[in-house]
Amino acid sequence: MSGHSKWANIKHRKAAQDAKRGNLFQKLIKAIIIAAKEGGGDPATNIRLKAALDRAKAASVPSNNIERAIKRGTGEIEGATYEELAYEGYGPEGVAVIVECLTDNKNRTTPEIRMIFDRNGGSLGATGCVAWMFERRGVINIGGDDLNEEDLMEAALEAGAEDVENDGGFVVYTDPSVVDEVKEDLESKGFAIDEAESQLVPKTTVKITNPDKARKILKLMDLLEGHDDVQNVSSNFDIPEEIMDQVE
Repeated sequence: MSGHSKWANIKHRKAAQDAKRGNLFQKLIKAIIIAAKEGGGDPATNIRLKAALDRAKAASVPSNNIERAIKRGTGEIEGATYEELAYEGYGPEGVAVIVECLTDNKNRTTPEIRMIFDRNGGSLGATGCVAWMFERRGVINIGGDDLNEEDLMEAALEAGAEDVENDGGFVVYTDPSVVDEVKEDLESKGFAIDEAESQLVPKTTVKITNPDKARKILKLMDLLEGHDDVQNVSSNFDIPEEIMDQVE
């Protein structure tokens, strides 16, 4: 559920992904294949591939699976052909949702995504209906206790970041083209990086203050993320930490 910085929501997403480990492996492999297909198999010159490899290694995807995925992407070995699709729609309480997919069968994926929306208080919309509410940014989640905000801000700006936000956890925002460079610079200065990737970030958010409504939204997010073809789900809901505690 990228696109909002509430630390409790980020933890919820990470927990949901960990609970679907096999599903997560499949998603990471697909991301490697499409990145290698588009930019070649050398991560030194293919930023998207390097990011995909970093995520796969962090999730302990076996190295032989990674190597095969790169070769499938570059055409050295045969395999399914994937295309990128983005679905836009609305969830409960009218929150905006963008679902980014990699699929080898659009005719299968589209009705399945539509059904998840329809059965969980949402609706699939036309292309462009909510995309204007988001912007793509590099998002780096910083871990560790007793972080000094001024020190992090200074280090992040020196590394080329655009902003640092503290909302129950530190988030560094960058231009998406330099997220990897900023991440490596911060790591070299001793900061612990929990996650670093290009995400669709909402320009404004919808605050959800009712636990029951929050549960409905999170259920939709979990079901979308659990779909085999879904890579990322972005939304503009904002669940305060105290409401998230009640939900959990």
